[in-house]
Amino acid sequence: MVIYGTEHLTARSQARELLALAAMEHWGLSSLPELAREERGKPFFPQRTDLHFNLSHSGNLALCALDSRPVGVDIQMVKAWRPALPRRVCSPEELDWLEGQPDLWSAFTLLWALKESRVKESGQGLSTLLQSIQVPFPAATPTQLDGLWFCTYTGSSWAAAVCGHCQPPEKIIWRT
Repeated sequence: MVIYGTEHLTARSQARELLALAAMEHWGLSSLPELAREERGKPFFPQRTDLHFNLSHSGNLALCALDSRPVGVDIQMVKAWRPALPRRVCSPEELDWLEGQPDLWSAFTLLWALKESRVKESGQGLSTLLQSIQVPFPAATPTQLDGLWFCTYTGSSWAAAVCGHCQPPEKIIWRT
């Protein structure tokens, strides 16, 4: 698994440009294969089922995860969310964990990114009760849960997570 990131996005289409660059650098592809979407919207390459990827963008940032097995990635800008949102999307254990964190919204954004990455890995999207989406608590190193690997990443104003079948890298490869 590898994760590429870019800053200074001015258009959503630039996330696809990041995918093309990552596919060239990591897989040696001179051009992107044809893209299609699964029933719930997850993009894939119909003619290259051996290559898996996932994209996410938020604000002016984008991430692209590449792997040989299904993978999900999410990036979120840290912000003050609606005050009722944690109770809507977090399990009782997650709410207890959040209460002990020094910065509620940074911690919540990490949990949210973990949940998004898990549903994006499966291709199910946010089609289930959000409180029931089980993820590990954010950790300093990659963590396993239910046979899946998870890793979180943070910057000065963003939080991200990846979920997949292979151990995630500890760092994102940033490209402009």
